[in-house]
Amino acid sequence: MNEDNRLIRRGAQSQIALKAAIIGGGKACNDLLVLLSDERLQRLKMEIVGVADPRPAAPGISRARKMEIFTTSDFTDLYTLPDLNLLIELTGSNDIRDRMIRTKPLHISSIDHRGARLFWDLIQIETEKQQLQQESEKAIRRERDWSQRFIDSLGDKIMVLNRDRTIYRVNETFVKASGLSEDAVLGKPCYEITHRVSEPCNDKDHGCPFEEVLATGTSCSAIHEHEDREGKRIFEEILASPILNNKGEIIQVIEGIRNVTSKVALEEEVRRNKEYLENIIANSSDMIITTDLQGRIVTFNPGAENMLGYSMEEVLDVGIETLWKVPAKRRHLMAEVKAKGYVSNYPATLIAKEGQEVEISLSLAELRDSEGHVLGTVGISKDITEENRLRRQLIQRETELRKANDFMNKSIQSSPNAIMATDIKGNIIIWNQAAEETLGYKAAEVIGKMKIDKIYPEGTAKKVMQMMRSPEHGPVGKLRSYPMVYVRQDGEVVEGNLSSAIIYDADGTETASVGIFVDLEARLNMERKLRQTQEQLLQSEKLAAMGRLTSQIAHELNNPLYGIMNTLELLKTEISPQSKRRKILEMALSETVRLSEMLRKMLSFSKPDEEKRQPSDINIILDEILLLHEKQLREHSINMSVSLEKNLGEVYASKNQLRQVFLNMISNARDAMPDGGTLTVATTDVDDNIHIEISDTGTGIREENLNKIFDAFFTTKDSIKGVGLGLSVCYGFIRDHG
Repeated sequence: MNEDNRLIRRGAQSQIALKAAIIGGGKACNDLLVLLSDERLQRLKMEIVGVADPRPAAPGISRARKMEIFTTSDFTDLYTLPDLNLLIELTGSNDIRDRMIRTKPLHISSIDHRGARLFWDLIQIETEKQQLQQESEKAIRRERDWSQRFIDSLGDKIMVLNRDRTIYRVNETFVKASGLSEDAVLGKPCYEITHRVSEPCNDKDHGCPFEEVLATGTSCSAIHEHEDREGKRIFEEILASPILNNKGEIIQVIEGIRNVTSKVALEEEVRRNKEYLENIIANSSDMIITTDLQGRIVTFNPGAENMLGYSMEEVLDVGIETLWKVPAKRRHLMAEVKAKGYVSNYPATLIAKEGQEVEISLSLAELRDSEGHVLGTVGISKDITEENRLRRQLIQRETELRKANDFMNKSIQSSPNAIMATDIKGNIIIWNQAAEETLGYKAAEVIGKMKIDKIYPEGTAKKVMQMMRSPEHGPVGKLRSYPMVYVRQDGEVVEGNLSSAIIYDADGTETASVGIFVDLEARLNMERKLRQTQEQLLQSEKLAAMGRLTSQIAHELNNPLYGIMNTLELLKTEISPQSKRRKILEMALSETVRLSEMLRKMLSFSKPDEEKRQPSDINIILDEILLLHEKQLREHSINMSVSLEKNLGEVYASKNQLRQVFLNMISNARDAMPDGGTLTVATTDVDDNIHIEISDTGTGIREENLNKIFDAFFTTKDSIKGVGLGLSVCYGFIRDHG
């Protein structure tokens, strides 16, 4: 396809300058502004004329202000910008994209956040193209500089001629020999400088090599006789070779001019040149290997010896393919070299003397003689084993980090507890599914849009940060457990525990914080039920005490009551049935019988049937009671020290009665420590008996009251907290268990 066709395919629109505006001033906007400010991208004919974002501190907004680009919080303001013809939406929000599409004027084109990725890739490609072009230009300059230094280092005179015979380049040897400055030489016809004549050479005895090169397209040589600047007769050998362009056309001719007047001088020059080239090969850290037409090794420089471990003597005349891990790749490479003449930066793997693999980047070219005949190949290789290992390691690490990040995200999202994280300014950056379910806010509603203090009760966020930074609540930077009340989006109150920590960077600077909220609704409901049970127990204790009191009263009344009944029966026999007194007597006896029946029922009520006993694990009963009381004790600043000996075995007991005993004792311990303290609970095996010890660091019991603590209605508490029946009932249960 010719150049005209390519221009037609670009279309007329490619010549129209783009006046673009960006919706969304985030990091992507900032990066795009930086990228488009590069002078290398001016050929894109694009100008950013406006940026919109409701966040005044967004990085793209800040960058735009510095670049004196129009900024606004409402993207519809961009529609009024003169000559605006393109909108680039980088917010990632489908709502904003849809609104942009609905509201933008028809003459303005748009690219949403999905299409922007392709646009970004095209800019990246253009950037990389520009970078490659610059690198190519640098390489050309380096090559030109190197070639100039190279020809300057030669003892022969070198002259590069344009097709019109004007001098394009000469080396220092040529300048010195001519006695002229370089400026006086360049651009002049070669015959004026070399032969000091006004017309081209036309000697029939020795033709002009320049003309022969143009005629044949191959190198040629000739010996010319002429006078030097001092008038001395000299003979110079001229070797002329064509310089071709990519199309194989001759664009210049390079001539090497050698004074052959003295053969000794010639041989010395050859020796110096050979030594110079050998030093280059010998001192190169790269591996340089030449082979003949059969692929046998001809030269093997010290760089190759160091890289592969073989000496020159060990590999001389050895087939080069024996060093390749996959010989077929070398044959494939040679086919490419024969087709192109050279191959650059070909990745290959060789096997060193000790058997280890050596990864190389190989540049291979054909070696030709002066007549263009192929003599073999020359290869220059760099050892990239370590570079490739690091690259693979980096790829593997990136893969592992990606997997770890995915696993962490899945772990966070799969957690049954609410997990949330904020930056150091309190902006929410993580909000998992459990947080959505527990607190009612969707992640899309809070991440990047809401601060955590809108979720916490007023002032709580600041208090939590202060507690994390203080050593009084655990290690600095951590808050292990803190009772928290949240208000859901629907207004419902959620109670639970918050554990949180500060996240630091490598320099120890606070960068973010993370919190885990455990919804304790079920547990708190259980505790409320426990309190109800305790209240019922207290009522039961009162009823039990009343029952015992009733039993004692009934027992005391029964004996005299039966005496009264017997006496009344005797009196009946002495009074006539027709007597009014007999009726009064019978009435008194009837009431006495009724009173006796009432006493019998009261005795039956005061002595209920014993609860069924069964094998019971004391540790499990205690652990359940302590678990239910843990939050209540912590709210009273009471720590627990629990030591339950394992494998105690089971006892034959009433679980409910034991629960009542332990609940009563723990409640008494709590009331005895109004300012906080430590509750100690321990179980041990003593001579095949289970020893249960419950103690506290409270106010204790006065010595004069120790003998009264199991008496009914005895208490040291005020009338609101108890009536003195708890220990009495507990004592009765334990005594009944033997």
